Amino acid sequence: MQQLSIPPLIPNTPTGQQRDTIANEIITIPVVIHLLYKTSDQDIPDAQILSQLANLNNDYRMLNADRVNIPTPFRIFAADCQVMFCLAQVDPSGRHTNGMIRKYTNRDYFIADDGMKYSASGGDDAWDNNRYLNIWVCNLFGRMLGYSSIPGSSPDKDGVVINWDVFGTIGHLRPLFNKGRTTTHEIGHWMGLKHIWGDALCGDDGIDDTPSQQNYNFGCPSFPNASSCSPNANGDMFMNFMDFTDDGCMNMFTNGQKKKMRSLFALNAPRNSFLNSFACDSSLASGVREEGQTLPQTNNIKVYPNPARDLIHLDFTDASVIGKTIHLYSMQGTELLNQVIHKNPNMINVQNIPPGAYLLSVSLGDQKKIVKLIKY
Repeated sequence: MQQLSIPPLIPNTPTGQQRDTIANEIITIPVVIHLLYKTSDQDIPDAQILSQLANLNNDYRMLNADRVNIPTPFRIFAADCQVMFCLAQVDPSGRHTNGMIRKYTNRDYFIADDGMKYSASGGDDAWDNNRYLNIWVCNLFGRMLGYSSIPGSSPDKDGVVINWDVFGTIGHLRPLFNKGRTTTHEIGHWMGLKHIWGDALCGDDGIDDTPSQQNYNFGCPSFPNASSCSPNANGDMFMNFMDFTDDGCMNMFTNGQKKKMRSLFALNAPRNSFLNSFACDSSLASGVREEGQTLPQTNNIKVYPNPARDLIHLDFTDASVIGKTIHLYSMQGTELLNQVIHKNPNMINVQNIPPGAYLLSVSLGDQKKIVKLIKY
């Protein structure tokens, strides 16, 4: 297999049509980091930011090394949430980005009033919340670690806020919060999860497989940690990412929490638009020629059905497409299939390709048609 290597393109933006999630689909969420700093310590390095992204992907895919510490009675509930995160490669204008915005602020600190989300108050304005998860990294007042919006929040406030010294797994970090779990926890809220104790005495978080517990836990309790609210001798699921324990004590989401988070991306749900976001793919960023002109967009190829199961039909109005080659790539850029177009309509057999999201590319002179294809 060869790696994707194509020139910069204009983004082939979604049509606005919604689709539902498909079984075992890995939902990929483009992230933009708004790093606000006043001191050199707060201007954390790229490596620290990348360590946080790696940790998120480990936690949400149940690839975290400390999952071996999940107590035996709770292991049957532990879930791979099939959600991944990437730094955005395409900005809202369709240009290349590295997904990291560094901005000096004259603010000594921010409080939980969303000031960091506006340039006018020393912060940085949000990117389109239908395509990007906005994460503001800044100096928060006191011992605050972070906070999050909830689904349905105002678009200009939608996202997660994390204190600079608990963001990532390397660098100058607070000793008990140095494994990136504050961000894991807050993104759980962004995807609709409540605290495991339901923010009430013996409360309910609405998830069937998280046991009721009297209150939040802190530090790192020993298992079992039971109270009068516990449904059985196993006690609290204090190692759940949605409790308040130390980073080194957290290690799991449950299948019920997975179901709740993924429901936010379903048809007509608040985060559904992320299923059509291309912001993780740098090949879809607009290319600007030396004379400053962007390439024109072409819309003379139709691809259907999409989502598809076995066969894809390509229908086109330009006869010059005959003899061109179709390329099918994974979202990571690996070429999985190529085929020369011999007739109109042309059919492609994708029966042997695993379910998931792919990119279909057809060249038309100095233009390209890129379609995000869903196989189920």
